[in-house]
Amino acid sequence: MREEWTKRSDAMSPQEHVWACALAIERQHSTRAAVVVAERIGALALAGDREGIAMWKAIAACLDELIKAQNETQGH
Repeated sequence: MREEWTKRSDAMSPQEHVWACALAIERQHSTRAAVVVAERIGALALAGDREGIAMWKAIAACLDELIKAQNETQGH
């Protein structure tokens, strides 16, 4: 089933996947989301997981955009 889903034309692009991850982390961890992401990047760095670091840095960038947009709409 999973393989079938990834072949569909409406499957998420890699960028959409990163944004979905950032949104999920923001919803789950709220004000601690940035700390959670930073801790994860640190753990991946200690493990030498370069691909994981790249993925989580991309998530961090999206999360940063989300936080900035929220602050702008709230007048901060």
